[in-house]
Amino acid sequence: VDQLVALVKDETSSVPKAARGILQVLIDSIEALGKQIDDLDAEIGRRAKDDPVARRLMTIPGIGPIAATAIVALVPAPEGFRAGRDFAAWLGLTPLQRSTGGKQKLGAISKMGERSIRRLLILGASAVVRWAVHRGAAPGSWLAQMLARKPRMLVTTALANKTARIVWALLVKGGTYKAPAVAA
Repeated sequence: VDQLVALVKDETSSVPKAARGILQVLIDSIEALGKQIDDLDAEIGRRAKDDPVARRLMTIPGIGPIAATAIVALVPAPEGFRAGRDFAAWLGLTPLQRSTGGKQKLGAISKMGERSIRRLLILGASAVVRWAVHRGAAPGSWLAQMLARKPRMLVTTALANKTARIVWALLVKGGTYKAPAVAA
């Protein structure tokens, strides 16, 4: 898009004059949308800082202002969920279970729940996993052990599930997130 903007604004470029006017209208629309997005992003950030629950949720790695405000706005009373697993299941982050002959097999996540929060948790988890892959996770941590033996996307989904359970615990019990100590 930046290259297109530069071509349209450059009078010596090969862009025809007839197309230049139409493209300028599109560029103005893109710039106006960009400003609106920036304004909304600033508003979400302000609301996240003002809300004490959202501030506590943002202490969890992978949860930023957008995810925190979405959780505060969309999650029903967390006390309605018996446990963190029920909350994760409501989000659609628990694996499908198939059992036969007394042997249980876990499959892919169900995706049968609150779609927007699930997506935000997956995005946050993927950022944490990407950071851990490039910078290295703490040796001996749960994330490092999972990355050593499982595919990245599976680890991302498992981390999103784990994050959902932590979110439920913070919503129900209060407090802020404290990273677990890594075994030496």
